[in-house]
Amino acid sequence: MLAALAVWIYAATRLWRTTVPAGLDLPAADVHEWFTPKQLADATSFERFLAIDALLAQIAVVVVLVLYARGWQRFTRESAAGRIGTGLLLGMLAFAFVWMAQLPFGLAGVWWEHRHGVSKVGVLEYAIDSWFALGGQFLFVCAAIAIVMALARPFRRTWWIAGGAVFTGLALLFAFLSPYLIPDLDKLHRHDLRVAAAHLAKVEGVRGVKVSVEKVHEFTTAPNAEATGIGATKRVILWDTLIRKPFTTREIRPVIAHELAHLKRDHVLKGVALFALFAFPLAFVIAVVTRSRGGMYEPGAVPLAILVLTLLSILTTPLQNAFVRRYETEADWVGLSATKDPAAQRAALKLLALTAKSRPNPPALEHLVEDGHPTILERIALTQAWERRARP
Repeated sequence: MLAALAVWIYAATRLWRTTVPAGLDLPAADVHEWFTPKQLADATSFERFLAIDALLAQIAVVVVLVLYARGWQRFTRESAAGRIGTGLLLGMLAFAFVWMAQLPFGLAGVWWEHRHGVSKVGVLEYAIDSWFALGGQFLFVCAAIAIVMALARPFRRTWWIAGGAVFTGLALLFAFLSPYLIPDLDKLHRHDLRVAAAHLAKVEGVRGVKVSVEKVHEFTTAPNAEATGIGATKRVILWDTLIRKPFTTREIRPVIAHELAHLKRDHVLKGVALFALFAFPLAFVIAVVTRSRGGMYEPGAVPLAILVLTLLSILTTPLQNAFVRRYETEADWVGLSATKDPAAQRAALKLLALTAKSRPNPPALEHLVEDGHPTILERIALTQAWERRARP
């Protein structure tokens, strides 16, 4: 155990490292210099409702899973599906209950976003889409349970080692295939942005990366972008809500540079490594806790395993977010070195916050738990710190 802990700490310290200068002192940015009182009040009202809604949804899920983990036997009295079949049945029932517990809060969130013009998806449309999405979740859950229960047969107490390796391999495969799993992708038709992307890719040393556009304007007005893929499948994806007004070419360039920096610094691959960093200890804890029910070899352990996994995911999310925020800060820093235009990056960050109605400086606890990015105010301060260092 001590050796495993030492390996985990070493791996964590390696993944924690970035190229952002150590001890970088961010200047104190004044939020009122960049946003009006009305903009701040609107964003606070909008995000506060969503934060409370998400918290209540999380509580409801935990309560449902606790009750299910206690009374799972009543659902298997008539089961004749065998060991793995019964485990799959229990897993599907768990996620059906989770879906029902989350649905009211999901509907409330969509209603709120629709009311504020961020989402174009109606309540009824969301309910139907979430129902069909449940089928995909069932397939994933069934595959995961089948793998674990199959491994638990030859490895009753040590299945978590092989399981962690298998799921890390699957995460790597999905990261490689991810560009092909995103629907509604189109070519980037704007010549000015193609030229800008090609220049920035050359500057950052990530040539040959495709830049695609995802059509999302039918569902949302919020702008976004992402870097995805590994190796030959590396790609930058811009939402079509980003490459239109009020964003100008100068303000879109920092966004492209930021996503290219993710690829330059292998953040997608590091994301897989981060998954592995938490997958192994989480699987170990599940293996230990479920021994009281015969381990993951027995179908009765499945409801308890899902409950433990949910609780552990909630507890480890702040730590995982801390790693991801490090990578986002590095992408901002590397992107700034490519564009050398901190003013454009500040303008882009302000527009991103306004169009998505995001709070530039959310409460510390909420930011710690929910956000995988530094705050908008911190990102603006980073551009100022870069500007000071770049000055002769």
